[in-house]
Amino acid sequence: MKTRKFLAAAFLALGFAFTSNAQKTVMVGGAAMYPDKNIIENAVNSKDHTTLVAAVKAAGLVETLQGKGPFTVFAPTNAAFDKLPAGTVETLLKPENKKMLQTILTYHVVAGKMNASDIAKAIKIGKGKAILKTVSGGTLTAWMKGKDLYISDENGNKSKVTIADVNQSNGVIHVIDAVLLPKK
Repeated sequence: MKTRKFLAAAFLALGFAFTSNAQKTVMVGGAAMYPDKNIIENAVNSKDHTTLVAAVKAAGLVETLQGKGPFTVFAPTNAAFDKLPAGTVETLLKPENKKMLQTILTYHVVAGKMNASDIAKAIKIGKGKAILKTVSGGTLTAWMKGKDLYISDENGNKSKVTIADVNQSNGVIHVIDAVLLPKK
């Protein structure tokens, strides 16, 4: 009898351990972001990221972001793109500007998977700032203001992480409220 109770308790404890380590589904732009789907499979369902998805398609980066990764993506919302000067998005989406669009989009991507806690640790080690190397070859600076995580570009523009740790099968997305731009 004692053995049965012990085994039952052990299985119950294991169940809790697996449950607590499981990645949770997060809602972004009115859609569930499933941790077992890749970045593109999830992003296309977010009504807050239609501009980003259109830009990724125009830049020819769909296949890359469906790849194995892992990637850390700082994903600007439609409202973030709306903050850019009038006509900027339309200009960038033109075929003749594909290379520039690719550079801007890959500037929002860091190789490897960095959850918010990983970034916070890097900030602590960096005594208040963490420098992140982007896939485009530029750098982003991560920092905290209170409990909020911010990302600054090389021009000093800042974006706030509004939704952190949207886990994907090939990385993680952090939703941001501004478009980051590489050094001019």
